[in-house]
This record gives sequence, C-alpha cells and structure tokens, in this order.
Amino acid sequence: LEISDGVIEVKSTNGDTFLGGEDFDNRIIGFLADEFKKDQGIDLRGDKLALQRLKEAAEKAKIELSSSKETEINLPFITADASGPKHLVVKLSRAKLESLVDDLIQRTLGPCRAAIKDASVSANEIDEVILVGGMTRMPKVIETVKEFFGKDPARNVNPDEVVAIGAAVQGAVLKGDVKDVLLLDVTPLSLGIETLGGVFTRLIDRN
Repeated sequence: LEISDGVIEVKSTNGDTFLGGEDFDNRIIGFLADEFKKDQGIDLRGDKLALQRLKEAAEKAKIELSSSKETEINLPFITADASGPKHLVVKLSRAKLESLVDDLIQRTLGPCRAAIKDASVSANEIDEVILVGGMTRMPKVIETVKEFFGKDPARNVNPDEVVAIGAAVQGAVLKGDVKDVLLLDVTPLSLGIETLGGVFTRLIDRN
C-alpha cells in the first residue's frame, strides 16, 4: 500500500491460497500421531474421533507455544485395544514446532518477493510491515518477517482484526459516512473470458 493525504493505493497484492493455519495444525497432528504410533503401535490416522481430538489439541498447542517455550498435549482415552484404554501424553517444545513448520514459513516469502517485484519497490523502501492473521503471532514468523524486511513488523494492529477493520472502513466509505479516505485497489487475479476451444483470453492483467 502507498498512503498519502487520505488516498490509499494498493500497489500490488499476492498470496498463497493453499497455505494457512490449518497446514500448521496438520504438521502437529502428524507429529502427535507418529509419536503415539511409536509408543503404542496404534495409528490414530484411521480413527475419525481421535483425529478430531488431535486437531483441537494441535490448535491449542500451537497457540500456547506463541507465548510458552513448551506445552504438554494430554488426551486421555484417545483410543483402546484389547489390553484396555490408551492415553496420549506428548510434550511439544516451541523449537520442535518451528522445525516441523519451517518449510511452511519459508513458503510465505515467495509471495512477499512477488508482491515487492510487482510494486516495483525494494524491501528496504517499505516503511511499515503489518501482520495479518492469527498465525503471525508465532515468534518464528515474526522473526522471519524481520529478517526479510529488515525491520520489526508493526505491533499496534491486532492481526485477528485488521482485515475486518479495513472492511469496516471501506464499507463506511461506500456508504458515504467516511469522506476523507479513498481506496484505489488492484485486481488480485487476471480477469478474462473463455474463447473458442476453451482458451482463456486475458482482458485485465492482475495488479
């Protein structure tokens, strides 16, 4: 974004629509399932009820590790076999989580590079970096952003609320309640039509 005298101009936009917090959860679920299989010889991946409990525990552990160095996942009666009920108790450290999801974090840098290139600027020309979404509370994500842009991301905006705040402001602009703000947006994806032979003919380029 370029902001000047109430005019907010989107210079470029980019992202990975196949990457989100659920991908991080799935890495933790996989880790927990592997640990349980090593310990008990039972694969929880085929048990839908157990998987749902793992999913809930994984998300909770992920959130806790944004403020703690270690957490314990304790799921009693996760399954049972002929010998009786089985319980899952696994400790997960922040360092282990970071190793599990490092490639996912690195994937976020590709869209950053593309957006910077499309906007015809360099990383050091960017004045403020705003984090969006709950996953950006993860210390490793913040550290990676700082390394890439060479500056600390802004901490004065709630990453869970920033999109809703922007939508509310734009809604007020469209309604006429706010008159001193103008948003000039770009097309995030190329727009076109299907022509003879099922060929996509581009009419408006992205950005």
